[in-house]
Amino acid sequence: MTLTVSLTHRLAGMALDVAFTAPPGVTALFGRSGAGKTTVVNAVAGLLTPDSGHVEADGMVLLDTRRGINLPPHRRRVGYVFQDARLFPHLNVRQNLLYGRWFSPRGDGPGLDQIADLLGISGLLSRPTAALSGGERQRVALGRAILSNPRLLLMDEPLAALDEARKAEILPYLERLRDDLRLPILYVSHSMAEVARLATTIVLLDAGRVVAAGPTGAILSDPAHAPALGLREVGAVLTARLSGVVEDGLSRLDGPAGPLWLPRVNAAPGTALRLRILAQDVMLATEAPRAISALNVLTCRVVDIRMGEGPGALIRLEAGGELLLSRITRRSATALGLTPGMQVFAVLKAVSVAQENIGAPPA
Repeated sequence: MTLTVSLTHRLAGMALDVAFTAPPGVTALFGRSGAGKTTVVNAVAGLLTPDSGHVEADGMVLLDTRRGINLPPHRRRVGYVFQDARLFPHLNVRQNLLYGRWFSPRGDGPGLDQIADLLGISGLLSRPTAALSGGERQRVALGRAILSNPRLLLMDEPLAALDEARKAEILPYLERLRDDLRLPILYVSHSMAEVARLATTIVLLDAGRVVAAGPTGAILSDPAHAPALGLREVGAVLTARLSGVVEDGLSRLDGPAGPLWLPRVNAAPGTALRLRILAQDVMLATEAPRAISALNVLTCRVVDIRMGEGPGALIRLEAGGELLLSRITRRSATALGLTPGMQVFAVLKAVSVAQENIGAPPA
């Protein structure tokens, strides 16, 4: 099940011109404020009519301006989750969920009990919405959208209004949603931590144009995309499996790139994980380091080197078939004599990987 989008639209100070395909899973629209992300999802939802365009979901044409097709929002079967939950205050949780079910064609699709269990809200069904936390409200909003049995799901900054604790609460449910429902999901966020953790595909937007699109790992590990991603946010993703936790509270993870030690990871041994490793946290050495405090040393090969216009450089590395990025100074790159194909050692402090950057890989 895929979503195909091609749109042009004149906005104040910008001309939107985008085209991309969103496969099953989470396709993140990422870019600076004003890049056109919300305009795209509103056009897909039917809340905005673009100057020209074509939107097709699961073989159903939702919009084709040349053929005069422009289905109204209620006929598009699109679930939309906004930044604020927008629950009906006069209805309890069960009634809010059943409101979504009302729009499901022939009443088919997943049932209330299934979705309530998936989102961990089975114990909240009789509660009034005023008694819910922010994270609970967003999970109910998600459930209501899913129970309409949509062709695709749109999420526009769904976690932006939540504090870090509530975000940590709801992210595992979004991962479960991504893996269990197999719906195309368009996900708008300003948080690269969310995008790196949830997305299977990334579409980078800048000033109304698509500057890059592709699998999350490929986009995040490509130094060419650093300007659009933001230098402080640049980092690659590694996959690993939790081996266990030792007495001092550290967790050992084993993956293609090699073993990693991180602060306690709250998961069962054997759990598959995806880790976002920030480029600024990766140091390089041309010889195997000895007598250092950093616990993680990965043997790598230099893939390519991208010198910045300022004092920095981004080094793309390969370790066990996975890609890693290191952000160092141009001076260090020159002093180390780095060249493509050269063996180096990537050094990573155990405490540099925040819990928000550890999640489940796509199923």
